[in-house]
Amino acid sequence: MLRREFLTALAALAVAPRMAWAEEPGLQVGDAVPFEASQVTDLAREMAGKAYQPRPLIPEAWRNLTYDQYRKIWFDSRNALWEGSDTPQRVDVFPPGLYFPQAIKTYVVEDGTARPLQFDMGVFDSTDKFPDVPIDDTLGYSGLRLRAELRQPSIFEEYAVFQGASYFRGIGTGDIYGLSARGLALKTGDPMGEEFPDFTAFWLETPAPGAGTIVLHALLDSPSCTGAYRFEITHGQPLVMQVAAEIFARSDMTHVGIAPLTSMFLFDDMDRQRFDDFRPAVHDNDGLLIHNGAGEVIWRPLANPVTLQISAFGDMDPRGFGLMQRARDFDDFNDLEALYHRRPGLWVTPGEGWGRGSVHLVEIPADLEIYDNIVAYWRPSGTIKAGTSHRMTYTLEWGQDPAPHDGMPLRVLNTAAGGRPEGGRIFTIDFENGPNMPDDLSRVDRLVRSSAGEVTEGIIQRNPDTGGPRLAFTFMAGDADWAEFRAQLRLDGAPLSEVWLYRWTRS
Repeated sequence: MLRREFLTALAALAVAPRMAWAEEPGLQVGDAVPFEASQVTDLAREMAGKAYQPRPLIPEAWRNLTYDQYRKIWFDSRNALWEGSDTPQRVDVFPPGLYFPQAIKTYVVEDGTARPLQFDMGVFDSTDKFPDVPIDDTLGYSGLRLRAELRQPSIFEEYAVFQGASYFRGIGTGDIYGLSARGLALKTGDPMGEEFPDFTAFWLETPAPGAGTIVLHALLDSPSCTGAYRFEITHGQPLVMQVAAEIFARSDMTHVGIAPLTSMFLFDDMDRQRFDDFRPAVHDNDGLLIHNGAGEVIWRPLANPVTLQISAFGDMDPRGFGLMQRARDFDDFNDLEALYHRRPGLWVTPGEGWGRGSVHLVEIPADLEIYDNIVAYWRPSGTIKAGTSHRMTYTLEWGQDPAPHDGMPLRVLNTAAGGRPEGGRIFTIDFENGPNMPDDLSRVDRLVRSSAGEVTEGIIQRNPDTGGPRLAFTFMAGDADWAEFRAQLRLDGAPLSEVWLYRWTRS
């Protein structure tokens, strides 16, 4: 059982029946100390000037819990932070153990002070199958879950989870969990191995009555750097997270991933012949969307390659990027349990000019849907030198269709491919209909390019199901083992559609 499937199981446990009631219910807090948000930045800066010190591990018996044993303990939501108060949010905590061998310090901020949440087994319920485990001062909670009245008064539904390294997940109201984000990615896809920074401490600001927003501060630590993060989280459709961060380098950092996103893509109409499955598609997201600094809008369908595949889209001051889920009908997946048509997309909007760099897409071969095999992030072109810091702000929007629409060209709805009896491979790209789409398709110009082999100029037909145009072209690979495609519809010399990019590799 891997991380993505494990977190889904935790969500189900949130509503599991309670086995026993604690004598003194509720999360317990320690003594108050003065707090200002700048203290998190000061602490990160101070730590970066010293050698990295790993946090202590929790007792071995906790670390050696099996998956089934770990599922036998869960948080009782009646012990949630702010339960029974007029505070419009609730916060649950997760037990340590299994995949989470180190505790995270968590503080509650109110009236200029911070109080630590103290570890208490009494806030959890368990069955008689949960083993006896030692309790010592290394223990603490492994993460937190945010809940609010999303759709009904007095019904507090979850909308975000922070747990595991610097991972966190969010959902727009009505969505179910899918892809994850991270505070920072380091050396992703590097032959020397990836480095996973940790959020080691959280500070939760007590929201005002009636507020739909909560502020969370986080301290990040890693052998290469430290970091101070501020999340301003507003639930809704979409869920919006305003992120401000400053990274302090312990060593020269040449491969940094800003606003990293992690997802799963197994197959769709492009490559389902590799999978004997009753479902027509299996994925959390089906494409990478980029709005680059030049104003070009790029759609890159995701792939599950047979070998590791890394793509870089060079840019200057990107306007945004994200992993989208454009397949939104149940029939697109035919899955009554996973409900992939309800998984959110996630759009990243820089808060300032990010300079020169590239959007990186890492696609990792996978044979099961339990694996997160897709990573996307912004990689600055320069080096963050040891002893210096790097500041950035950005907005994360989680939801059904969180990318901007105003003034945007026709979106790609679906891509399909298959072999032709006479040889070659046919690609079809369906675009949405729009007010700029002419009735006379002969007015639409077709741009189809390939880096290798040969492609036909393509034909355009109207798809009666979508009402929009379909572009179809044939590719003859010849001796090529791979090829980069670029296709677009244009009208009167201007872009009519998104730019469609795809990398074909010989199976």
